[in-house]
Amino acid sequence: MHVRILVLGAGPAGYTAALYAALAGFRTVLLTGVMPGGQLTLSHAVENYPGYPAGTGQTLMDTLQNQVQQAGVKIMYEQAISADLSQPPFHVQTDMRTRITADAVIIATGATARWLHIPGEARWIGHGVSVCATCDGVFHKGHDVAVIGGGNVAAYEALYLSELCKRVFLIFPQDTLAAEHNLIQRIDADSKITLIPQTQATEFLGTERLQAVCLKNITTGQETRLAVHGAFEAVGQIPNSSLFQNQLDTDTDGYIQTNPLTGQTSREGVFACGDVQAPLFRQAIIAAGSGCAAALSAKAFLKGLKSNRHV
Repeated sequence: MHVRILVLGAGPAGYTAALYAALAGFRTVLLTGVMPGGQLTLSHAVENYPGYPAGTGQTLMDTLQNQVQQAGVKIMYEQAISADLSQPPFHVQTDMRTRITADAVIIATGATARWLHIPGEARWIGHGVSVCATCDGVFHKGHDVAVIGGGNVAAYEALYLSELCKRVFLIFPQDTLAAEHNLIQRIDADSKITLIPQTQATEFLGTERLQAVCLKNITTGQETRLAVHGAFEAVGQIPNSSLFQNQLDTDTDGYIQTNPLTGQTSREGVFACGDVQAPLFRQAIIAAGSGCAAALSAKAFLKGLKSNRHV
């Protein structure tokens, strides 16, 4: 199969890139990967996407998917497992043995949750330890739980869990939360959420399932045990860029390096957008905007206009 533009990934960045590519008149295929809709589908509430004042992440992604399909994009529920980006046409093979060549590629593969890698974690994943409150929160209804992390994701997790659980302990290493102001206000007003600052989790304990989290105060060194029925990690992301590590320039954490305005990577004709190239701001609206930029840059590349070279 040959297409003009191939989009890898189906989050806000990928869907937006595919939409703009199709509306520009290019035959466009989008490979969803293992998580159609991306990480936003795990969010029980989206409050900061312009024009979408209330609703779930899944609903927003479903709306985007429908719009993309109506624009003529062919959506394939497959994942790229190999890629040759040495020169156009670029070659990609999927886990369903589909071979695709493309004149331009837009990488929007996103990122996955980072794990703490502390003792007991691997043993109790799925038995009390999780990285997704909306996926697993229901299993802890009426119990005490812990959320580990101090950013926006951790704040959202804590607020969601407070609707289900008896108490929520929010554990983070900073002095104060690094979340958005409105989230902090909501947490401060929620009597079921207890903040545990300047603290890190050091071990997960249990017998048949998770029963406690070992904590260490960063300032005093004091160690304690917190009895909980579940623990949710919200400590950052890892970019899904391993497929391209030896073909595109990345930073030390694996984020694909791009021109910040155009999405152009170190390989002409290959563009990246969304969380796979954005370690700083993990916001759906920013991902969507970068998807638009990548598609417009791909359009310019395919029409032979002045190249937006990598910076």
